[in-house]
Amino acid sequence: MVEPATIALLAGLLALVVASFYSLTIQWAELFTANAVRSSLEFLRGFAPPELAWPFLVKIAEGTLETLSMSALGTGIAFVVGLGLALPDSGRFGAVARALIRLVLNGLRSIPELVWAVILLIAAGLGPFAGTLALAVHTTGVLGRLFADALENLPPAPETTLRINGASPMAAFFYAALPQILPQLMSYTLYRWENNIRAAAILGVVGAGGLGQMLKYHLSLFQMQQAASVIIAMLLMITVVDGTSFWLRRRLTCN
Repeated sequence: MVEPATIALLAGLLALVVASFYSLTIQWAELFTANAVRSSLEFLRGFAPPELAWPFLVKIAEGTLETLSMSALGTGIAFVVGLGLALPDSGRFGAVARALIRLVLNGLRSIPELVWAVILLIAAGLGPFAGTLALAVHTTGVLGRLFADALENLPPAPETTLRINGASPMAAFFYAALPQILPQLMSYTLYRWENNIRAAAILGVVGAGGLGQMLKYHLSLFQMQQAASVIIAMLLMITVVDGTSFWLRRRLTCN
């Protein structure tokens, strides 16, 4: 039987959706007018055929590697820092430390990567360094909270047993808690890496390097064929990364 609280929640969400449609001026018919369809087709025809000159493909490959590097390094930094912040957030160092760290994590993840990139571009300048930092800062907030939840849900018996036998808190964590949740932590990290690939491609729009910066450059010059090649490279890169991450997560959960 469905709980009354669940019914109330679903009813509230439905009311919110209805209110959103009512409050927004959405003109669906405008999408399908003859003028809108004609303009869209003319715009899309400008993308064909994609630019396939070898020197340009080499630039796309370099941009793809830059985007992958940004996402991988940003996610790796976030894994280390997020795990460190998850320890006090899980209550292992008292209520005050937990409240402070939770406030920090909430602040980090509440600001989108694009906003972090704009802020960090002022300090780090244009290029992939600012994009990497933006991904690392935002992802630290996300992973830190997920890691803390995983630690809170662990059975305390193995860690408590080591503490009773004289092990330090950190030794008990590394020998009892971490091995239990490491597959789950890696699964969370791989999933966030998938998201960071997409985010890294977008961050280039504000000058943070990678394929996104190439896309913005060619679109701003109305070089649509070159932009089409960049978009295709983005789609292929995201597809390969999503498939690889899904396979790795399946292996982790099966083991």
